[in-house]
Amino acid sequence: MSDERYEVRFSGSGGQGIITAAVILADAIGSFDNKFVCQTQSYGPEARGGKSKAEVVISQSPIDYPKALEVDLLLAMTQTACDAYFFDIKPEGLLIVDSGLVQQLPTSRAVSIPFTQIARDVIGRELVANMVALGAVGYLCGQVGLGSLEQALLARVPKGTEKMNSEALQAGIEEARKIDLDTLPRSVLSDWEDEL
Repeated sequence: MSDERYEVRFSGSGGQGIITAAVILADAIGSFDNKFVCQTQSYGPEARGGKSKAEVVISQSPIDYPKALEVDLLLAMTQTACDAYFFDIKPEGLLIVDSGLVQQLPTSRAVSIPFTQIARDVIGRELVANMVALGAVGYLCGQVGLGSLEQALLARVPKGTEKMNSEALQAGIEEARKIDLDTLPRSVLSDWEDEL
């Protein structure tokens, strides 16, 4: 894969709004930032409660293959999703997890943010944990304008929920701003190499 291709995978369980978050990110990048983007999704046969993933592939040039192959950033909103999808992350990729739902991290190149708790405590609705996570992903991936992300969100969420969803997005961005990625190991492989 060329260096200009950047792959994001959102993962969790059905009902967490994983696909909605990915669609908004793709919309922000394609419609407002004018980059090439492709968004795909899949979920297990269980649907609500089952494993769910959605991917966004971003590029400066036309995308020849729509699915993620080497993930630059993985968001895992459940332990099951983290365990299932971690192996596709690039050596220098980044894992972001909901710290309230994912306790066992397969790498120290990971960022833990309590998305669900922030949604509950700051916004008053756990339902918008996906938008808190989207704010953090948008900020940490560095692939999307934060203004574009908010525009896409406001265009996509149900009428009457714009303020709540926008506040959730901003809460995620603010939480992500506190993180210094330079303090993380340079490679997700470094943990395994230490054990060899």
